[in-house]
Amino acid sequence: MIVALDTQLAVGTATGIGVYERDLAAALRAQGVDVRALAAPKLDPWRFDRRLFWDQVLLPLAAARSGATLLHAASGTMPLVRTLPTVVTVHDLAWHRVQSHTRAYARAYFGKMQARAYRGAAAVICDSHFSANEYRTLIDPGANPDVVYPGVDSRFGNVVRRPDEAPFALVVGTVEARKNLRLLVEVLPAIPKLRIVSVGPPTPYADEVRARAAELGVADRIELRGYVAPAALDDLYSRAACALIPSRYEGFGYALAEAMCAALPALAASTSSLIEVADEAVPLLNPDDAGAWIDAVRALLAGRDAAQERAMMIQKPSNRRFNWSASAAAMRAVYERANP
Repeated sequence: MIVALDTQLAVGTATGIGVYERDLAAALRAQGVDVRALAAPKLDPWRFDRRLFWDQVLLPLAAARSGATLLHAASGTMPLVRTLPTVVTVHDLAWHRVQSHTRAYARAYFGKMQARAYRGAAAVICDSHFSANEYRTLIDPGANPDVVYPGVDSRFGNVVRRPDEAPFALVVGTVEARKNLRLLVEVLPAIPKLRIVSVGPPTPYADEVRARAAELGVADRIELRGYVAPAALDDLYSRAACALIPSRYEGFGYALAEAMCAALPALAASTSSLIEVADEAVPLLNPDDAGAWIDAVRALLAGRDAAQERAMMIQKPSNRRFNWSASAAAMRAVYERANP
């Protein structure tokens, strides 16, 4: 079997799905799968018109020319006209749930048009049971998507924890409305010694976060660093007091899984796939209850040694659970069924 794998979102400074594509390709090759990684390095994957051109024109053409027998559309979008049997990873259904503030043409493409395209897939893969249930609810009640947890890069399991004496909370992910960073801005005035370091690509929502921080007089205690290189990210996982994940909607929740694998104490929202990823090992809080977050963060900082001990206890099980070798083996089984 030869698999053409869409890795366009791994072009440049890969985050989220791009990291998924990059690490999946490596894990599949380690399993002996012949992977043909497809990408157009000169095409900006974050411009909507370029993304559309890639998905609907260049990707199916590249797949047809690759010599592959199967295409894995790993970016969450797939061609409407396919040149090969196509497996698609539907990472989340956020475009159907929490993106009403975005432009209509983007909602139409990533929402309605892709919902139609998914029905032509040889197999649908979801990153969590939560997302599989969302797929059945929003796209196809009769569908039976395969659930394959993404792996977490093994380097997170090798992070050596050396927390700074002056505590800061690490927040990882795109700075967008559904990630709910503003909630943490509301928390800061009540916890004077805490800083927040946010890493991830900004959207216009970042301006709202900065404005609210200025209103509350805490702008000097929140850093929006944008993309950071892997070595810098590892350093932050080593030095942070905790990870905070107040997101309202996640298809998987990489930030939480990475924190668990790095033995970084975490607090997360009691929403979407975060409940599944936490698996009762991480405290979960209402994403709209600032008071609950204030109390939980205060308690964590007051008992940092105990929080670290709990994080260490779940580290090894988490690394076994979110393992790329196991993910690649499960993915290979889906490929073989979709293209016998």
